[in-house]
Amino acid sequence: MELLSCCWLWFLLLSGIVEIAFCDQDGFLSLSCGGTVSYVDSSNISWIPDSAYTNAGNMSSVVYLDGSSASQIPVRFFPDSLGTKCYRLPIKNVSSLVLVRTQFVYKNYDGLNKPPAFSVSLGRAMTTTVNLAKTDPWVEEFIWPVDKDTLPLCFYSIPEGGFPIISSLELRPLPQGAYNSGLADFTSKLLRKSYRINTGYIDGSLRYPLDEYDRIWDADEDFSPHHVSTAFDIQNNFNLSNLKETPPIAVLQSARVLARWADLTYNLPIDGLGDYYVVLYFAGILPVSPAFDVLINGEVVQSNYTVKRWDANALFFTMRGINGLNITLKSISYYPLINALEVYEILDIPLETSSTTVSALQVIQQSTGLDLGWQEDPCSPKSWEHIECEGNLVTSLELSSMKMRSISPTFGDLLDLKVLDLSNTSLPGEIQYLGSLQNLEKLNLSFNQLSSFGSELEDLMNLQVLDLQNNSLLGAVPDSLGELKELHLLNLENNELQGPLPQSLNRESLEVRASGNLCLSFSTSSCTDISGTIETPQVTVLTPSKSKGHKHIAVILGSVGGVALAFSVMAISVLLFTRRKKPESTSKPNAGVDIRNWNAARVFSYKEIKAATNNFKEVIGRGSFGMVYLGKLPDGKLVAVKVRFDRTQLGAESFINEVSLLSQIRHQSLVTLEGFCHESKQQILVYEYLPGGSLSDNLHGVNSKRITLSWVRRLKIAVDAAKGLDYLHNGSDPRIIHRDVKSSNILLDSEMNAKVSDFGLSKQMTQGDATHVTTAVKGTAGYLDPEYYSSRQLTEKSDVYSFGVVLLELICGREPLTHSGSPDSYNLVLWAKPYLQAGAFEIVDESIKGTFDAESMRRAALIASRSVERDALRRPSIAEVLAELKEAYGIQLSHLAAIV
Repeated sequence: MELLSCCWLWFLLLSGIVEIAFCDQDGFLSLSCGGTVSYVDSSNISWIPDSAYTNAGNMSSVVYLDGSSASQIPVRFFPDSLGTKCYRLPIKNVSSLVLVRTQFVYKNYDGLNKPPAFSVSLGRAMTTTVNLAKTDPWVEEFIWPVDKDTLPLCFYSIPEGGFPIISSLELRPLPQGAYNSGLADFTSKLLRKSYRINTGYIDGSLRYPLDEYDRIWDADEDFSPHHVSTAFDIQNNFNLSNLKETPPIAVLQSARVLARWADLTYNLPIDGLGDYYVVLYFAGILPVSPAFDVLINGEVVQSNYTVKRWDANALFFTMRGINGLNITLKSISYYPLINALEVYEILDIPLETSSTTVSALQVIQQSTGLDLGWQEDPCSPKSWEHIECEGNLVTSLELSSMKMRSISPTFGDLLDLKVLDLSNTSLPGEIQYLGSLQNLEKLNLSFNQLSSFGSELEDLMNLQVLDLQNNSLLGAVPDSLGELKELHLLNLENNELQGPLPQSLNRESLEVRASGNLCLSFSTSSCTDISGTIETPQVTVLTPSKSKGHKHIAVILGSVGGVALAFSVMAISVLLFTRRKKPESTSKPNAGVDIRNWNAARVFSYKEIKAATNNFKEVIGRGSFGMVYLGKLPDGKLVAVKVRFDRTQLGAESFINEVSLLSQIRHQSLVTLEGFCHESKQQILVYEYLPGGSLSDNLHGVNSKRITLSWVRRLKIAVDAAKGLDYLHNGSDPRIIHRDVKSSNILLDSEMNAKVSDFGLSKQMTQGDATHVTTAVKGTAGYLDPEYYSSRQLTEKSDVYSFGVVLLELICGREPLTHSGSPDSYNLVLWAKPYLQAGAFEIVDESIKGTFDAESMRRAALIASRSVERDALRRPSIAEVLAELKEAYGIQLSHLAAIV
């Protein structure tokens, strides 16, 4: 309607003489910042208020450029108290280029005569510092290589700089492939405009509609005191097929030309030392073909360049580390000329933080119950509050004094952490879920209610500082802490520990602080009055175990009361008193487990694993468990080798039991366990390798991994995955809850058949009539069952919810969590469910629109909507989901057959 109104306006004004191009503003976004009304300007560009694109509550005022009411323009300013100061700009065509133009105006709108200074970021990149005390108004223009469907533009206050302010914001699509020539050595870059000159033209600037992309071409100026030139304006139509940048004909029709044998020079001041991108445009508007050398800063960059009659071409140059720019055309024959030039500063776009890290941080933010303002990328353009980064890696997380119910399993996904501060966060119970943090150097868990060391601290081999003061830690200090060779400070003050400290901690390089405990020292005699007369009970553990002194002893309560009581007493005794260190077990699994009878699961030696993976050369995956490597067995079979770090989820005592369980699970829709390795403190699972990658990669991955999946193929994948889950829930004994169903855990073989993976992190329901298992929350942000998260009661319906999210991904083609678009669309479930329940299919993935049968889509959409009901009782079983998906798949196959 807005576009139609635009055309009618010009129709009335020009009495029927209408240029359709004047109203062709597809992809244009023009925001009047702080404005309240829409309008059309003198260039026939439609402007709208900015309120829908920035944080609510920011304030606006009015600027008078020359004191008259006719010249007033709105502005928006951002007081420091408002937190993040950002615009979020929707991008219509991902994998393209856009021009972003901003204008900042002060003009003493607040009467304080204090022009502000502030920093500006675009996407993940810091771009510039605006100082309105130097220039007012201040205009910035950027060319951004789009990689997402939303582009954030943010402002940051600087000390004594005042409030950030903006008056207008423009977004323009640019031609595909433009501004790319000569930038091969500059990957992940954006361009900041320094100059765009319509050379030889002095009658003001030129823009839309003469330039259909609304680039502003500034009039020529005398950038050298020795310029003597003539401007030409010859009406010719040039062939622009060689120019992806598509400069306007009106720009190419004028040129700066010098007399024969003279040199044409532009001296262009630039902001400072940096890398710059230079584009020079030439068009044959003269009846001769001039030839000349092109020099930049005195060096020849193009020799004997000839401008042929009627041709239009450009030269592209990247200049590294320059602080001034001199462009000279040195005459060889006839008259040197240039029709236009552009100069851009080349700015870095930081790498994106991994989606695993971002998801983990979002879950952690939820667990605090606070809005920490964590949006966009954790590391760029600036690190989030409470977070520090090295490049795109989150290396420090400090949440001191925030209330947290427990140590979330998602902390284990922050694999690059070097510093973790969870002091004074009311953490109870056992230290857990941190064993995968192999890079951790400083861990602060002080001033909590922790009562047990747990079994994972020994895995933190790079730990230098461990602060556990002012907790409720009981019993003895585990010997395993002495294995941390990098540790130089261990603070155990003010706990309830007793007994002698392990002698492995008694070394010159380590400071141990132990005051405020019952009795804790390196001397065994000093604690005789408390515990020296009590014999440590000897317990025989029948389940497979590493038999190390610091591990918990598993006691199974049987039906015989006396035996159960005896074991209970012994277990309690072990927890209350210092236990004697037992000899190390061998590297092989417990002899009581007959691994020869474990179906086809093969026992690999660590040496065989190293050979198969070429010494762990090629990483194909990464998660809280550790790394996944591509392997090749001696018979040529490719495998995925999963090397686990986390030995709480897969503790030494349970690892063999889990392998035993996994080896019994054989189903065409589940990834097959080929074998395992359990030696040299290694816990390694070897799975079949699926070359098709994950469903997530195929739906959302970068261009190199992404393919277009048809609706019938998506339904087939959904049916396959549902079959795998149905087997886990109903076909295996014991029944298994997956706990982490997501599109990245659905893998595809070479024929695009789907298999469910990572059910090794599952929770067994050993009792046939059990309805739930109470457990610590494990899962991925966006897929996590909200009822499970709040109640800690895991049921099979938790898997159904997560699978329902996967179905929504297949239907809508977007990830579960995103910060693109408006806030009400960030969460896929909350956004898509109302549409699909109403049968409104406009949100279906664009790539499959027009190809699906309506009834097939309706059935899939309804079962997906039912699966993500907040109330678990209202969700279907996985068997019901499978039945509905089979129906939808059959209908779509019939539809395709009818077309053929």
